[in-house]
Amino acid sequence: MADQYFETKMEDLNKKEAARKKSLGELGELFAIKALVDRGYDRIRNLNDKSLNEPFADLECVKDGIKIIISVKARNKFEKKGTLNSRYNLGNNAYDKAYTSEKKYNAIAHWMAIQFDKTTFSIYFGSLSELNGKKAIPVDLCAKKIIGEVWEHDKRHYFDFDFYSNK
Repeated sequence: MADQYFETKMEDLNKKEAARKKSLGELGELFAIKALVDRGYDRIRNLNDKSLNEPFADLECVKDGIKIIISVKARNKFEKKGTLNSRYNLGNNAYDKAYTSEKKYNAIAHWMAIQFDKTTFSIYFGSLSELNGKKAIPVDLCAKKIIGEVWEHDKRHYFDFDFYSNK
């Protein structure tokens, strides 16, 4: 009986954690779309609206006649133990998936890392090629302006972040 209770509690916790991560990802995509609009991108399209879980990209857009696809990675700034979450994984076979998506959409692969804290957020943006084969976005180097562009840095947000935070 105790084992069954424990298993049920673990399932509930796993479902809650999955929902939290999914919601954080969706929040990141909303922030990404706003950031793209603010920087003059147009024809912005959420690729997940057409095909859920597109292999590489979440968004497609155009600026100055150049079409790009973007993998958006939204994460908590700090890990549960309080240390900086300094690398955002791109996922398995990211470069192969990006290549396939580039061909499918006739676009150039990019990434956007969105870092959330209790009261602030940061947005970093760059092309996949500038990561030189790295399997993760080094947001610590992004913040130092070594890789990618800093679009926002520790900008204040005004929503209740408790649900999204690592606990």
